[in-house]
Amino acid sequence: MFSSSTVIPRSTRRALRRQSPPRVAPLAAALALFITGGCASFHAESHHTTITWEAFGKLPEGGEANLYTLKNSHGMTAKVTSLGAALTELDVPDRNGAITNVVVGFDTLDQYLSNNGVGATTGRVANRIGQARFVLDGKEIHVTANSGRHQIHGGRIGFSRVLWEGSVGTDNDRSSVTFTYHSRDGEEGFPGNLLVTVKYSLTDANELILEYTATTDKPTVVNLTNHSYFNLGGSGDVLGEQLQIFADQYTIADRDLIPTGEIAPVKGTGLDFTKPVKVGAHIGEYVNGTGGYDHNFIVRGEAGKLRPAARVFDPKSGRVMECLTTEPAVQLYTANHFNGSLKGIGGVHYPPHGALCLETQHYPDSINHPNFPSTVLRPGETFHSVTEYKFSTANQ
Repeated sequence: MFSSSTVIPRSTRRALRRQSPPRVAPLAAALALFITGGCASFHAESHHTTITWEAFGKLPEGGEANLYTLKNSHGMTAKVTSLGAALTELDVPDRNGAITNVVVGFDTLDQYLSNNGVGATTGRVANRIGQARFVLDGKEIHVTANSGRHQIHGGRIGFSRVLWEGSVGTDNDRSSVTFTYHSRDGEEGFPGNLLVTVKYSLTDANELILEYTATTDKPTVVNLTNHSYFNLGGSGDVLGEQLQIFADQYTIADRDLIPTGEIAPVKGTGLDFTKPVKVGAHIGEYVNGTGGYDHNFIVRGEAGKLRPAARVFDPKSGRVMECLTTEPAVQLYTANHFNGSLKGIGGVHYPPHGALCLETQHYPDSINHPNFPSTVLRPGETFHSVTEYKFSTANQ
């Protein structure tokens, strides 16, 4: 269930949107709304999971962000904010039951405003559009260039810098927050009024499920993902974590990370994660290029069906994260720009390669390569995508 949001005024596309308190979906369980200490909050629960909500902070341009906390009976907690529909914290037990945050996030709204995109929903088109242009139905479209000559993650503002409107609900073994955003025709240069939702659900089986939908009133392009940085140990670098990616091929890219259109096998390269490999085993082969891994892998199996994309294991904590998706690809990024200065929740500092991203999505620059899966969305169609992160523990 979702509610529509107000639209960014044409006079200022940089203005962040005002948001009202969340709408509450019909609940099978009891729900109470109350005011304490001058701050609006509420509590809702299903049989195994709960949701609480509170104000997170005010934006310089006006409007207020909210912070939602989902928690299950095993102590796993996910926190999400309406600024960028972002995942801010994910607390997961290790093999001994100790609970630690495993994503890069921040304690305050001001930190999110200074570190745009961390944990956020990215779009209207995630990843890159070469030369910040494409042809759609015979018409050349120019979008905002924000990475040299190219566009990355939707432009200067994109979806990660705007306020979304949230609604909450519970159903049996899960609680959820659904964020909604109305992207106007012409925003960042993209055609069509786009209505987008992203739903975060936490189950009692230690699964965090992200479900995306979008509809449009004009032909446009859509490629949505989440930009969370994972560190299953909670701190330090991730070079010792074991990574498996269920992909036999990747897309070759140029020095600007724009695909050439060629698809190549991972076998015989440092991109071969078909069996579990330490993240740091071959990362040195790419330090002089991208600074580490920043590559698009083609996930095995049929796009549109939920299937394994990647698995990460941290030997020290025993935490295991399995990533499943309906998307055709996953982008591996190893936080190559981290330098130790970034301070996350609880004062944790992240060194170079202090986390990794597994961005489930369509291929970069798909709209400019007819041999890539299409990112075109037309009126009457619905974009739908699901990604699941399942957590467990293992000894090896």
